[in-house]
Amino acid sequence: MKKEYSSEEEFLREYDPSVFDKFSVTSDILIFSVSDEEQFNYRKLNNKYFSILLVKRNEYPYKDKWCLPGGFVRIDETIDESAKRILEKETNLKNIYVEQLYTFGDVKRDPRMRVISTAYMALIDKNQLEDRISKEASWFNLNVEEEENKIKVILDNKEEKLHFVINKIAKEETTDKYYYSIAENDGLAFDHPLAIINGIFRLKNKIEYTDIVFNMMPEYFTLGELQQVYEVILGKKLLDPAFRRIIASKVEKTDRIKKGEGHRPSALFKYKRK
Repeated sequence: MKKEYSSEEEFLREYDPSVFDKFSVTSDILIFSVSDEEQFNYRKLNNKYFSILLVKRNEYPYKDKWCLPGGFVRIDETIDESAKRILEKETNLKNIYVEQLYTFGDVKRDPRMRVISTAYMALIDKNQLEDRISKEASWFNLNVEEEENKIKVILDNKEEKLHFVINKIAKEETTDKYYYSIAENDGLAFDHPLAIINGIFRLKNKIEYTDIVFNMMPEYFTLGELQQVYEVILGKKLLDPAFRRIIASKVEKTDRIKKGEGHRPSALFKYKRK
C-alpha cells in the first residue's frame, strides 16, 4: 500500500534515491570557425574553409578516435556552466558565442554506461586564439556533399581525412524537418556525427536570417572576405550584387584599408552593432 505523507519535509526525509537507475550527463561542444589557406597569387583572396575543432581520445572507449571537446557535468554545476567551462579550457577564451543545440539520449550511445549528452554550438574567430591548442586537438576543414536522402561529410586536417555519411529522413512530407541517422562513420567517436550534422544545418539556417556569422569574423574585414565566409558555410556561390544588398544594413565602412591584395587596396568594414 502506498504511504501517504503529511508534508514534503517528511517525504524528503524518507525518500530513497537508490530506487531509480543512475545515469551520467555530458556536455559536448561544436567549435566552428573559418580557416585560411594562403594563396600564392597575390591578386586573389586567400581560400577560406569551414572548420571544426576535434580532439583525439587518448583512452578507451574509442581510443585514438576523434571526438568533439566535451566532458561530464559536475555535480555542482549546470549543463550550461559545464559547456562554458569546457569551452574556456579548449580555447582560453571567454565571452564566446555559444548556444544549446540538441540533446542526444540513445540508450547505447556510450558503451560504458547510460550517458545523456547535451551538445552546444560555439562560433569563434581563430585569430583570437593567442595560445596554441592542445596537442590532442586539431582543426578539421569540413566539406559537405548533400544528396536527396544522404549527406556525406569529409573532415580533413591535411594529415588525416575522416568521413561520415548521414541518412536524412523527412519527419513530415509537408515540412523541411528531418530525422538523421548514421549510415557510415570512419574515425569519429560516439554518435558525434549526429551532433556535427545538426550543428552544420543549424548554422546554415541561422546565417540567412541573423547576424550570427560575425562571431566568426575579425573586427575588420573586406566585403570579399565576408562573402567567402557566407559561401563556405552555405556551400554555394553567391552573386556579388545580391550579397551586398543582404549585408548592407549589417556592416559599416571604416577609414581603414587592406593592402597587398589585387590591383588596389580594399576598404575594410566592421559589424554594425544594433
